[in-house]
Amino acid sequence: MEPTPEQSPHHAYPDHWEADVVLRDGGTARIRPITTDDAERLVSFYEQVSDESKYYRFFAPYPRLSARDVHRFTHHDYVDRVGLAVTIGGEFIATVRYDRIDGQGRPASAPADEAEVAFLVQDAHQGRGVASALLEHIAAVARERGIRRFAAEVLPANNKMIKVFRDAGFTQQRSFEDGSVHLTLDLEPTAESLAVQRAREQRAEARSVQRLLAPGSVAVIGVGRAPGGVGRSVLRNLLGSGFTGRAYAVNTSFDAGTGTVEGVPAHRSVSEIGEQVDLAVVAVPADRVPAVVADCGESGVQGLVVLSAGYAERGAEGRERQRELVRQARSYGMRIIGPNAFGIINTAPEVRLNASLAPESPKAGRIGLFTQSGAIGIAVLAGLHRRSAGLSAFISAGNRADVSGNDFLQYWYEDPGTDVALLYLESLGNPRKFTRLARRTAAVKPVVVVKGARHSGTNPPGHAVPVSRIPDATVSALMRQAGVIRVDTVTEMVDVGVLLAGQPLPDGPRVAILGNSESLGLLTYDACLAEGLRPRPPRDLTTVASPRDFRNALAEALADRTCDAVIVTAIPWVGEDGEAETGDGEVLAAALREAAATGPAKPVAVVHVEMGGLAQALAAATSTAAPPAHRPSGPGPQAPSAAPGAPGGSAPGTPTPSASDGRAGAPGDPAPSTTRAPGHPAASPGRAPAAEAAPSPGRPAPDAGRIPAYPAAERAVRALAEAVKYAQWRRQAATPGKVPEFLDDTIDEHGTAALIGRLLGPDPDPRGRPLTHDEACELLAGYGIAVRPALPAPDPEAAVAAAGQLGYPVALKTTAPHLRHRADLGGVRLDLAGENALRRAYDELTDLLGTPAELRPVVQAMAPRGVDTVVRASIDAAAGAVLSFGLAGAPSELLGDTAHRLVPATDRDAAELIRSIKAAPVLFGWRGSAPADTAALEELLLRVSRLVDDHPEVVSAALEPVVVATHGLTVLGASVRLAPPPARSDLGPRRLPSY
Repeated sequence: MEPTPEQSPHHAYPDHWEADVVLRDGGTARIRPITTDDAERLVSFYEQVSDESKYYRFFAPYPRLSARDVHRFTHHDYVDRVGLAVTIGGEFIATVRYDRIDGQGRPASAPADEAEVAFLVQDAHQGRGVASALLEHIAAVARERGIRRFAAEVLPANNKMIKVFRDAGFTQQRSFEDGSVHLTLDLEPTAESLAVQRAREQRAEARSVQRLLAPGSVAVIGVGRAPGGVGRSVLRNLLGSGFTGRAYAVNTSFDAGTGTVEGVPAHRSVSEIGEQVDLAVVAVPADRVPAVVADCGESGVQGLVVLSAGYAERGAEGRERQRELVRQARSYGMRIIGPNAFGIINTAPEVRLNASLAPESPKAGRIGLFTQSGAIGIAVLAGLHRRSAGLSAFISAGNRADVSGNDFLQYWYEDPGTDVALLYLESLGNPRKFTRLARRTAAVKPVVVVKGARHSGTNPPGHAVPVSRIPDATVSALMRQAGVIRVDTVTEMVDVGVLLAGQPLPDGPRVAILGNSESLGLLTYDACLAEGLRPRPPRDLTTVASPRDFRNALAEALADRTCDAVIVTAIPWVGEDGEAETGDGEVLAAALREAAATGPAKPVAVVHVEMGGLAQALAAATSTAAPPAHRPSGPGPQAPSAAPGAPGGSAPGTPTPSASDGRAGAPGDPAPSTTRAPGHPAASPGRAPAAEAAPSPGRPAPDAGRIPAYPAAERAVRALAEAVKYAQWRRQAATPGKVPEFLDDTIDEHGTAALIGRLLGPDPDPRGRPLTHDEACELLAGYGIAVRPALPAPDPEAAVAAAGQLGYPVALKTTAPHLRHRADLGGVRLDLAGENALRRAYDELTDLLGTPAELRPVVQAMAPRGVDTVVRASIDAAAGAVLSFGLAGAPSELLGDTAHRLVPATDRDAAELIRSIKAAPVLFGWRGSAPADTAALEELLLRVSRLVDDHPEVVSAALEPVVVATHGLTVLGASVRLAPPPARSDLGPRRLPSY
């Protein structure tokens, strides 16, 4: 929407104010500035507003807008007078405007910083969260234009509007004047307003996903007249899954007399159906998709699954086609999975949706799976099927131009039918939001991620999202900080998923190992040590051990208070007749299940070799009792009890195994659900166990109590190790770290802000500028970070003079870029105790490495001996500010031994940052050396974190080296770069990404 010549020539149309938003009911709408071209839309909109709403807006009967009103409400300068509209299908459903006023309430211009604001929402769209979304956006616009407060007059009977203002979270004042409520809102974002915004975002996006996964009716568009083809296959899969809603076949080529296809009504368009269609699966060529989307939008379809290819994966032309697809669908309030998608599956018994190319639906279970690749989705589905693991939902989003993994994290966070979230991601469109959502979700249920395209430096074809330049090691560290279980392969993802879905979380790293093979036990023991676990010596039951021996040994291990988990190793045993017992494993599986069901809640995993059907037998359901109805009161915040609009709030049931599906037969002994809560911290002996979110009463949790089996010790141990680390993160997340208050007394935030303003100047270069040594030292001093002075030494005499000023002993260092911090190249001379030693070192440096002008030598007083470390902070436009730590020197750089945390860092983050590098023992008295002052190092890390968090203009800072002595530390070098801060989408109003 472009401005017309009638609008102010001084302020161009602000297209960056345009945004797509998800409303409370899961539908989408577009927010944009109002222009002079909107006169007819405004009049039409106003005619559809009730007399009561008009009265609340104008405080008097106001049946129609005059020509003057229309002109005033459509002509804005986008500074002192601004109007925004919410549109669906190109038509207005709501408007908001502000007018800048002075202290007496009269029209004004800057520097006046108050504005009067007024809203109007069509009655048909009230209750959808439209006004709340508009308030967020108009407040952001006002802040951009220098307005700090909104004033509003509201009639006392207008409770809905009063509630919109009251619930926004802004600091506000209310008074009753002249028969109306006078409200004043301070527009500066607060912790409460941000929390309100994110809570609304979560509810809306979760609801939008729920509408896709639980439709009451589905139309498959592109169903062929003859068997075969993508559309016909999807329809057959939909019907084969037992979909509980209505299904329709759509194809423009159907003859007028075509009544049914595959037994469902056939139509030439969605509009011909004549009934509400909730979800449309689009399987037509890309050039026909726009007409299909228009037909769906005009018919009130809520969401699309676009299987069609030919979009961003095909280059620039395809990317533009993909953008237009998203714009068109959102203009009608629809969300899209795809394009180039494989489809979606929901196994909930009250839905049973298979709108995908998978010919068979997976078993119902407690695992949610999201992939950005159809091929990977097929592989993971096959792997889970082989392990008899069930899914609650499966989504293969293809190019994921709209609905992404972030949306499904929003949904799974409060979905009672999902205990574990598995995601295969090839790109992160919004890393800041992903880490925020993942941290919140991981606090109540495990999130396991495989990240593809880790080393290419580019996004895969079809993924039209910003490229982050953060190294993969940093991405992995940030995921770990957020509680995400990052694994390298889809096999590992399945291994970890089935363990977490069926077993409780361990209380610690102590592992008991038992089995009938000494060699397999030793391999498991070694694997435990390699993964950082604390295994007990393996217990060898010998090859004559019977299933009863296994049962008794497992029961003893579970009852042992000195172990937190048990790994059982099994090979074929010798039967009573002397023959090797291999069988299908059901006898041994029943024995192990019996011991696990009656013992304390601890995770159990089995490593088997050539045991036939043991894995499937172990995976058989072990409980028919309904688990407890509440989440555990264990670590971390608890999720709500049910997703908005979730069908019945129930979990999928367990289908009866058939003779042809390759699964084991009857389940073993029932496992008391009060002792085995999958995916949550186990109850220690003598302690009340953690309860788990329940399916509906009387319905079992399909994966509860399943014992995972692995064909290799390394795989079982790796999965258990991930569960141990995640459980530890959960316990720590229950009591989050904090930033010590003592820092406030030694930090000059305002003075530093003023200094940064002077250094950048009134018209800063967007590329930024590096600070000189003195400038960097001054800036860091504002945050209590002292850098040891270094004096220039352009010649030997200057070096001697500098040493005399600083006092011997001194160090002579080169500062040329190619030699900086490269002691291995001989550019540093230490412990120069006198003038002669200094002159000799100066001559050696210049003879060996170049002229003084090339070397730029400096003299610095010697610091106390200690461990050389490096502290860095940098800002990535996509992921945000990152704090890094490692030891100084080439070995650490070569091995990539650097730890990372997102800013702002807490005291716990700082402590973990130091201890998470592989070389950390050097700081803690390795080989009898004196421990370094890690408390001082943690404080320095917190100061750097606070600096870049308070001042986003500090786009990079590096302290190198930082010498950490037994008492205290010394910063010997520092470099800082300033630049205009990058825009932060995570702090602005809610909006859907637009790539």
